[in-house]
Amino acid sequence: MSPCISIPDYALTVVQRLEHFGYEAYVVGGCVRDSLLGRTPKDWDVCTNATPQQVLGAFKRFNVIKTGLKHGTVTVMVNHEPVEVTTFRIDGEYTDNRHPDAVTFVSRVEEDLSRRDFTINAMAYNPTRGLVDAFGGQQDLAEGLIRCVGEPDARFNEDGLRIMRALRFAARYDFAIERETAFSMRRNRHLLENVSVERIFTELKGILVGNGARSMMLAFPEIFGIIMPELVPMFGFDQRNPHHIYDVWTHTAHAVQAAPADPTLRLVMLLHDIGKPACFSQDAGGKGHFYGHPEKSAEMAESILLRLKSDTATLETVRTLVRVHDHVFPTTRAGMRRFIGRLGLPLVEQLFLVKKADQAAQSTHEQAEKQADMRHAALLVDELLHEPPAFTVKDLAINGRDLMQIGIKPSPAMGELLASLLYEVQEETLPNTREQLLVRAQQLINPSTEHNL
Repeated sequence: MSPCISIPDYALTVVQRLEHFGYEAYVVGGCVRDSLLGRTPKDWDVCTNATPQQVLGAFKRFNVIKTGLKHGTVTVMVNHEPVEVTTFRIDGEYTDNRHPDAVTFVSRVEEDLSRRDFTINAMAYNPTRGLVDAFGGQQDLAEGLIRCVGEPDARFNEDGLRIMRALRFAARYDFAIERETAFSMRRNRHLLENVSVERIFTELKGILVGNGARSMMLAFPEIFGIIMPELVPMFGFDQRNPHHIYDVWTHTAHAVQAAPADPTLRLVMLLHDIGKPACFSQDAGGKGHFYGHPEKSAEMAESILLRLKSDTATLETVRTLVRVHDHVFPTTRAGMRRFIGRLGLPLVEQLFLVKKADQAAQSTHEQAEKQADMRHAALLVDELLHEPPAFTVKDLAINGRDLMQIGIKPSPAMGELLASLLYEVQEETLPNTREQLLVRAQQLINPSTEHNL
């Protein structure tokens, strides 16, 4: 019995209008896949035997964007919602291993589905005709498998990015990758060298935030090594340290999965120990150490993210959190105030998540002590956030203009004076009030004043 898929009105309008004009039309691809999984699709795509010109004719009164007319695709806007409509087609040669040199329009939906990447994406649905599933996509969904349509080598040679897409779909749904498909991915991983770094980076982030990210990292390290060669020394690297039960790469995979499913935080966990192999040393007892690895990892992370053309905000956040991921949280109120002042509250809050994920991927050695330290630090932060802030000089009850009014000229010394006042406020030896700060400022610039008082 064919499943019933609930199509939103705007997409159904496109299907029904094409059918009204005598054409076949189906919703297709990811929207069918996600509907069968009980998920809400983000986008609804339609395929049809109508040619692009016939589609334009059927939607003359609609706003139609000629998205990719040469390849048979237009975007129809219905109630401000986009629906991508593509003519049934088969693809020609892929001489660049990414895009077809040409397409040929065909009349049967099964032919169109045969060109698609994976069986779970090669299903089409029409409310009257039901589900068209020529390649076993529904069964693969039920079994939790990512399988190529047809010959895997052919699919990956057409488009090398499909190797990353296979990992992303498997990670997103926590599926396994079918045996022949997996062999082909490993065999053809060099094809990723033909793919733009921007596309690689987008797919990588999609893999990392998936529920099955750890599984994919552990099953396909050689593919991750193609897109980031700097990862390769981590594979199987024995840490020889009581704090760890895994090699560096396995620890990293577990740490990635333990972090919240945020692309920036999971990039931090992917890269937080990347400098460890370069910093390894052993003491006389054979215990492994990685002195300086946070700084080395931050340096490598910056280089990698620049190469992948990361946005600046992500790069800076990842670099900073990697650099400080091994820092011990301050244990005093004054120390925590200064720590928050240096990093900023958002980064400190993210650092808690990073350290929690890191510890979750370690051994039980001193784990109770580590967790107690984290709880103490979290309580300190919470306590300080319920008080008037004293994290930076901007939180002081006076500023440079106030100091000028008591005769202090703008200079580096003014900045040093404000920093000294902040230090005393953070140490809770000086109230953060305008009157007390100005009196103390006078004392600091003229010690005799304090003596006379």
